Amino acid sequence: MYFTDRGLEELESRRGQEEFTFSWLTARLRTFVDLNPTYETAIDRLATYLARDDEDDE
Repeated sequence: MYFTDRGLEELESRRGQEEFTFSWLTARLRTFVDLNPTYETAIDRLATYLARDDEDDE
């Protein structure tokens, strides 16, 4: 198990039944980066990964 799995498991257990928009998600990620600028590169990579995730389906 990776260290990040704990956070992902907590996220799923607390909010797994909720629905959200990508607008809400991007707003939350922007707020996170504003509060934690050292994670800017990681958040940018995650956002790019999520945005392009379906490119392999073609």
